[in-house]
Amino acid sequence: MEIITSVEELQSKLTTQKRKKIGFVPTMGALHSGHIALVKKCIRENDISVCSIFVNPTQFNEKSDLKKYPRTLEADSNLLEDAKLDFLFAPGVKEIYPKGEKSSVKVNLDGLDRKLEGAFRPGHFDGVVQVVHRLLNIVKPHKLYMGQKDFQQFTIIQKMIDNLKMKVELVVCDIQRDFDGLALSSRNRRLTKSKRKWANLLYMNLLRTKELMKFNTVEEVENISLDSLGLPAGFKPEYFTIINGHTLNKVTDWKDARYLVALTAVWAGEVRLIDNVILKKTKKRTN
Repeated sequence: MEIITSVEELQSKLTTQKRKKIGFVPTMGALHSGHIALVKKCIRENDISVCSIFVNPTQFNEKSDLKKYPRTLEADSNLLEDAKLDFLFAPGVKEIYPKGEKSSVKVNLDGLDRKLEGAFRPGHFDGVVQVVHRLLNIVKPHKLYMGQKDFQQFTIIQKMIDNLKMKVELVVCDIQRDFDGLALSSRNRRLTKSKRKWANLLYMNLLRTKELMKFNTVEEVENISLDSLGLPAGFKPEYFTIINGHTLNKVTDWKDARYLVALTAVWAGEVRLIDNVILKKTKKRTN
């Protein structure tokens, strides 16, 4: 595995691989087995595999959150080398956002960025779109790999790809979970023991939705789940909602969409956790 920190060097290396299929996994580091699952799928499906580690400052609403975000480059590098990655791209901020060079991108997201996470983290997805667009222009991969856990994020990135007619295929991979069902996340390591004990409550509530939806309305399921998520000490749910997976709009009836997803976000002390499950999805898209 080669570790590269400059855009120029990475592009020079990849230019020599023009006829080969390139796969790309963007991350912010603090890697766990969920990230490695993405990387391994990327390696299996492509000739050349690239993973980036870049803690993007433009997608953090709070400077304190950016400061607290774990930086574990050495440990991450070891994990990626063990996985047999080809290139690790670990640039500094000046490489991604060089002074005097326009890095912003205008994309009509049809309001996808203002719902759910966007309502609680205004401007967050502007930063996500900005950095992913920049990274895609640097790496120019054939396939981009992202996880289902950040449901709204990959939906928005697909919208960006479609609107800008970018020549890359987005591959969404299943959520990787801990032994008790908690969705793997770099933030999990910041959970206190007492909060970690109850953190799988998010997944348990999401799974329960599949049973509750047989006998309850959408509103009733949402209210039951919100009440349950607020029971452990220090847990403060921000939302539990059922949406149309294509539009991210809330549904009011189980028949409102062919693609139904339950999503939740909860503060467990000082750590914000998100999770989701797909309740229903048919191949034919009519919504």
